[in-house]
Amino acid sequence: MSLASYRRDGWPLVAALSVAQLVSWGTIFYGFPLFIASMESELGWSRSLLNGALSLGLLTAGFAAYPIGRIIDVHGGRLVMSLGSLLAVLLFVAWAYMRDPILFYAIWFGLGIAQACTLYTPVFAVLTRLFPDSAKIRITMLTLTGGFASTVFTPLIAWWIESLGWQTALLLMAACNLVFCLPVHALLLRDRARPQADAPVQLSDKTPMQRALRNPVFWGLAVCFTFYLLAHAMLIFHFLPMLAEYGVALATAVAIITVIGPAQVGGRILLLFGRKIETVATGYIVMSLFVLAMLLLVFFPSVVPVLFIMAGVYGMANGMMTILRGTSVPELLGREGFGAISGALTLPASIAAAIAPSLAALIWDVTGGYAAVILAMLLAMLTSAAGFVFAVKARK
Repeated sequence: MSLASYRRDGWPLVAALSVAQLVSWGTIFYGFPLFIASMESELGWSRSLLNGALSLGLLTAGFAAYPIGRIIDVHGGRLVMSLGSLLAVLLFVAWAYMRDPILFYAIWFGLGIAQACTLYTPVFAVLTRLFPDSAKIRITMLTLTGGFASTVFTPLIAWWIESLGWQTALLLMAACNLVFCLPVHALLLRDRARPQADAPVQLSDKTPMQRALRNPVFWGLAVCFTFYLLAHAMLIFHFLPMLAEYGVALATAVAIITVIGPAQVGGRILLLFGRKIETVATGYIVMSLFVLAMLLLVFFPSVVPVLFIMAGVYGMANGMMTILRGTSVPELLGREGFGAISGALTLPASIAAAIAPSLAALIWDVTGGYAAVILAMLLAMLTSAAGFVFAVKARK
């Protein structure tokens, strides 16, 4: 299929990329926590040692996002995403047979690169390149499928580990990437030439990135995305102990958390039906919902019905935020250099996500409770909203 035919239709490609995103997110990103207990028991490694590898992977993904985005801008996403899937296959196999902590950290360094090559940031860049006039709806459709990654793969991987052992589970994860991701990226994705054939750009040309760095819109979006991920990581990694501190039973707390996933998909469906809603209006809706969710948590941290509402509101906002991160850059900064600019915005946000769990734990240690952590999350979301408003006003 030619590039021109992709632009005319391209929905089969979007469907195939959606399945690949489901598998990539489900295995490379969401799979890690499920292996901690088994590896602790069998290898005798500490939980802090194991989680340190995950932090390394997240940081590596953040630092790799910019150069990978630059490559996609110039050469397309086919090679990058194919190598990312192949790397995931090889590293999952290596993980199944490794018994050395240094090797384990090296594997997660590589998996961080695989994340940067295969997850939303590169595929958003590809869709924006191939379908500049319809990227928003295609990104929305793709994230509808990707939103089920944890729903599908968390119980599936847990069942593999329980019934077959953690090493076999890793080999099955490698097989999923080999069967469902690598062929899509290597054979179906034809994103090689630049959309503007009459305006070639060399890899050394940093003009779009330099312009972005001089544009206050870029810095507003950087603040928005960074503080959003700071609050998000604090909430996701501390929600269970936070609810426990306020007397919420474990089964009830788990039920509250499970609301977030379907609500994310619901938020994306709302955007799909409201496809004519402009990106700026979407951003205002998302930021308002995030702040509302944090206010509900601040004032009603132990009221179970309100906590269910809070989880639903937060989930809707989080689902929409994924799309906002993919559409706000071309809308507010332009399409040229999308991959590099998105990668640059990913770096501080990834660092924030990596340090957020430890920062929340530190706040809890110093203050002796989660009340201050919840206030910190509210402050982070307010700062995120202010960053988005600043970016919109600066564009004008």
